Amino acid sequence: MLKKYLIILLLGACWPMSYASGEELTEVSQGFEITVNINTASAEEMATLLQGIGLQKAQAIVEYREQNGAFTNKDDLIKVKGIGRATVNKNDKRILL
Repeated sequence: MLKKYLIILLLGACWPMSYASGEELTEVSQGFEITVNINTASAEEMATLLQGIGLQKAQAIVEYREQNGAFTNKDDLIKVKGIGRATVNKNDKRILL
């Protein structure tokens, strides 16, 4: 759990630099592989670690998961209102089940 918080702090500190320079967030993570288990992560974790997912969309993911059960594949995220194919593709390497 401590490792997750350290990664979040590192990403938070690096976000303005990566955004301003146009670098991908994964390049700034300095060797850390960013992954999120969409079946267990909190809305706050998903909003922080997934690209193009804010808190509102992350909360919709959690609500969908609670109502419909665990996601069985990454493409199931498209069933969540506000999540499209482009968002899933952008986060393909980050999403775990």
